[in-house]
Amino acid sequence: MWSALTVFKWRAFDIRSRALGTTFSVVIRWFPIARRRFDREAKKAFPNMKRKARNNLGREMGRNMGRTLFEIYHLSEFHTFTQKFKVSGPGLDALKDAYATGKGAIIVSGHFGQWEAIRAALKINGLESGAVYRPNTNRHYQRRLLAGIKEGGLPILETGKKGTRALVKHLRDGGIMSILLDEKVSEGTRIPFLGLDALTSLSAAQLALKYNIPMIPAYGIRIDDKNEFKVEFEEPIPHTDSLTMTRNFNDSLSKRIISNPEQWYWMLRRWDGA
Repeated sequence: MWSALTVFKWRAFDIRSRALGTTFSVVIRWFPIARRRFDREAKKAFPNMKRKARNNLGREMGRNMGRTLFEIYHLSEFHTFTQKFKVSGPGLDALKDAYATGKGAIIVSGHFGQWEAIRAALKINGLESGAVYRPNTNRHYQRRLLAGIKEGGLPILETGKKGTRALVKHLRDGGIMSILLDEKVSEGTRIPFLGLDALTSLSAAQLALKYNIPMIPAYGIRIDDKNEFKVEFEEPIPHTDSLTMTRNFNDSLSKRIISNPEQWYWMLRRWDGA
């Protein structure tokens, strides 16, 4: 049972998280640039959605993303509240098996819910996953973000050739890596995502095939606008070819977004260039 101090700390953390969530929801609702960008993306996926419903979706997305960013900035504290993570799914056993046999594994997810809850859940289960990240041009944000995600597990690798070499080494050494596959990649392949073609990287599937390791979709789903999460590890994607495997992941994430559209970060310009 939690001590009184732990409960107090959690409530204080939750209040601060909600405050940033409220700020982000206001930004999406009242700042024209942010509102137009969200509207443009949401209309592509949900062309028949009424304006009022779309406004509500934008507000709730902002609330979720504000809370998510706060949690990432304070990830070491976030990881202490282990009772708030409900972990399930066959993919977790697949990860444990891969680790026990010295094989690497790739976890694939997206900017959905609290993606760092996935790596927190792994730590609860005695595992650790590194992650791949794309550097940000805002130096203050970059510094805080990098410091946060390092608390979730190592190594943390930048996108690019140097990071790819380190990623391959980590996988060959039996490590686990988490990759968010829902960002546009200019040299990517056109694969349907929420019913629309989107430029998508095949690299995760290519690595899984080359090194014969599992590629496992996983999601950290926020429960009822709380700092509580269902972390679900799906079945490993069957090894076929990189295009089919990546399409299977896009379909998996699309289903999650359809069920909880407010939990996906709609500002990624996901369909640009396709």
